[in-house]
Amino acid sequence: MINFNELPIDINLKSTLKNSNFIKPTPIQSQSIPVALSGKDILGTAQTGTGKTLAFTIPLINKLILNKDTAGLIICPTRELASQVMNTILKLKSEKINIGHALLIGGESMHRQLKQLNKRARIIVGTPGRINDHLKRRSLNLSKVSYLVLDETDRMLDMGFTPQIELILKFIPKNHQTLLFSATLPNNILRISHKYLNNPERISVGSLVTPIEKIKQEVFQTTQEKKYDELINQLFERKGSILVFVKTKHGADKIVKKLKFDDHSAEAIHGNLRQSKRDRVIRGFRAGKHRILVATDVAARGLDIPLIQHVINFDLPQVPEDYIHRVGRTGRAGKDGSALTFLTNNDQKTWREIQKLIDPNFNLQKNFNNFKKNKSNKFRKKGKFFRNESKSHNNKPGKKNKFKNRKRPKNFSFKKFKKNRFRKKR
Repeated sequence: MINFNELPIDINLKSTLKNSNFIKPTPIQSQSIPVALSGKDILGTAQTGTGKTLAFTIPLINKLILNKDTAGLIICPTRELASQVMNTILKLKSEKINIGHALLIGGESMHRQLKQLNKRARIIVGTPGRINDHLKRRSLNLSKVSYLVLDETDRMLDMGFTPQIELILKFIPKNHQTLLFSATLPNNILRISHKYLNNPERISVGSLVTPIEKIKQEVFQTTQEKKYDELINQLFERKGSILVFVKTKHGADKIVKKLKFDDHSAEAIHGNLRQSKRDRVIRGFRAGKHRILVATDVAARGLDIPLIQHVINFDLPQVPEDYIHRVGRTGRAGKDGSALTFLTNNDQKTWREIQKLIDPNFNLQKNFNNFKKNKSNKFRKKGKFFRNESKSHNNKPGKKNKFKNRKRPKNFSFKKFKKNRFRKKR
């Protein structure tokens, strides 16, 4: 498939694809869309930023155009990703493709979502938690769903959504088409595919663990105390927008506060923000109002912002697979990007796991050992006091010198006190 015009889809859908400037499909799209249009289940894996969203939304909309009495459900791990998917769907809609839709995510008004559902929504996009909320309230009817998409399934399982996903699947008719997409393919994904997919077509594009080739990856060894100073140096050296990943929500807010104090345009995004604030921050970053976005791993997936030139891992991720998804925020849609990772001596174990994930034959370099050695030699040549300490009169054989490595200020002298000085007078 050279372009979308060759697809056997509705003419109005072809027109909206052209108007939205979707001309040439990516590899995952050209392999997945014809299979999905044929009605087969799909187990798809591709690196983040390769266009998976369009790979399942085009067949979905075409199916709903042809069959007015059916519906589609797309389940995503995060609010950001669900919003991104809905934005893609809205680009494919037009006056002639007027299909009702509902975005069911936490942090948004329940009243607004109920209003969307009451307008005969046939395209439902949401997160597992909020979808289950509506099922409990009986405000969501999934009896007509014939097209199910599980997007970023590995992330959903990592976040503990397996019981909620299984509960949702009980409300969906057995006779339905399922498309399961994931950036990685661990054993728990394979177990789910055997359980819920019917003889799926296996589609894989690129390596499951190696970041996109066009992303330049760099490592900078430093100490925890010097990390922020080095971050400032990198901000001055690099041009364009920068996404900085940190470990905690508190850490994100703390760094943004420092950056603003140092006259940098920065904002933070993490799980504690309200959805309206998160959307406002993402819109501002996408529009170029803020050059720096400091994020926790909640933003590692689902952020489809083409203008991210650089990713900086201020802290390493807690899960090795998240390194792939962090780095995948840059170099999207075939563009060049760069990723810099700060490493301290305490990161040795985590970094080894990340490298083994990317390259199973990886042997940890001796850089960490050299780094540790340099750190231990920090005070080796500090002056005569340390070099001549062996000649000190206090170093008697078999006796520990309690004060041998302590520097004494000028005019320092030990005061001798009489033993009976503090004895209570009678």
